[in-house]
Amino acid sequence: MSLVLDPAAQDLLFREARTANTFTDEPVTEEQVQAIYDLVKYGPTAFNQTPLRITLVRSAEARERLVQHMAEGNQAKTAAAPLVAILSADNEFHEELPALFPAFPQAKDVFFSERPARENAAGLNAALQAAYFIVGVRAAGLAAGPMTGFDFEGVRKEFLDDDHSPLMVVNIGRPGPDAWYPRSPRLAYDEVITTV
Repeated sequence: MSLVLDPAAQDLLFREARTANTFTDEPVTEEQVQAIYDLVKYGPTAFNQTPLRITLVRSAEARERLVQHMAEGNQAKTAAAPLVAILSADNEFHEELPALFPAFPQAKDVFFSERPARENAAGLNAALQAAYFIVGVRAAGLAAGPMTGFDFEGVRKEFLDDDHSPLMVVNIGRPGPDAWYPRSPRLAYDEVITTV
């Protein structure tokens, strides 16, 4: 059985999509970011919790502050990318649950009254949303360069607060020259899928 999604869209979102390491200087507009968010906000999460928070780093001053927290191999590309997003998990996401999950507004207190439970749920569901965000960037015809090579605590202190946990930093833009490393292998179907 074939997929319903057009093969060109499959290529754009998955088969040809790669982590970009260089970008052109073409800006990423606010309208593009809004279109990405308006698409990916519908991705499912548990209890419709939406713990992902996105901090857009646009100013030169903020970019300089961020670059100093990036691993050495990620500094130059983060400094040069047209737009950089810090993706984090809001550990106080539960405050929005009565509005976001009106079918069971008590979920806020029944499941998420304790901070450790919130942190676990926020980390898992924000990571899921981060994946949607990366696919959304690709759907906008842009390239994403997600990275976890940075000082998490430094980025949290510099850009966030104690209620937000950084997940990744994503460089965004049109791919530049030699943007891609060679495609790495993937596991085969029978190495991943088990039927019981």
